Amino acid sequence: MLQTNRHLVRLISKFLFQLENNIAKNLHLSSTRKMGIPLVIDNDGRTERVYDIYSRLLKDRIVCVMSPIDDHVASAIIAQLLFLQSDSSKSPIHMYINSPGGSVTAGLGIYDTMQYVSAPIATWCIGQASSMGSLLLCAGEKGMRTALPNSRIMCHQPSGGAQGTASDILIRAEEIKRLRQRLNEIYSTHTGQTVEKIHETLDRDRFMSAQEAKDFGIIDRIEIHPGSIPADVTSPGPAKALVEP
Repeated sequence: MLQTNRHLVRLISKFLFQLENNIAKNLHLSSTRKMGIPLVIDNDGRTERVYDIYSRLLKDRIVCVMSPIDDHVASAIIAQLLFLQSDSSKSPIHMYINSPGGSVTAGLGIYDTMQYVSAPIATWCIGQASSMGSLLLCAGEKGMRTALPNSRIMCHQPSGGAQGTASDILIRAEEIKRLRQRLNEIYSTHTGQTVEKIHETLDRDRFMSAQEAKDFGIIDRIEIHPGSIPADVTSPGPAKALVEP
């Protein structure tokens, strides 16, 4: 009996040792393959709370669109906008965008929610706002659409594929044409350009600097530092021109 118990203890010890090694190995692989979401400590003088960085920014009415736009991302962004609307229908919401674009329908869901909420939404381009990202950028409150000086903005017509019967392919092609027309109308509304001009400009990928996007009407201003708006950044000049004295 005693020998049996000792054997059982050895088996359990071996199992726990292997389990510990596997956990440590998985944690190491996880930490090396991807960067975790940073945590911050918020201290109000009485208590301390730990937030992930995005939840802490949301507390200050900041929404981040920092990935390709799909249905899951759109659901999260829409929920955040609706929450901030219920919290205050007058205080501005700041949406920071660094996105290569993504699903047209998911992006239109975010766009419609931006138009639905009564709180003014300031949009900021950091890095890039491409495809649907550029539409969200220009959909911000007029006068509150900003890009940092080295941002890149790209607009184009929607794309998609189709398979199946000839009838199915024609149906899909007609839907893409309808989406293209609707996107042209949205860009026209927010940029002040004619639908015809938008149609021509977005026929192929159109890459713009921050200044070109400002001239086109996608953004209203270019900002280097808070409260500092340069008149023209088409010619960056020496690096020190972008460094605060």
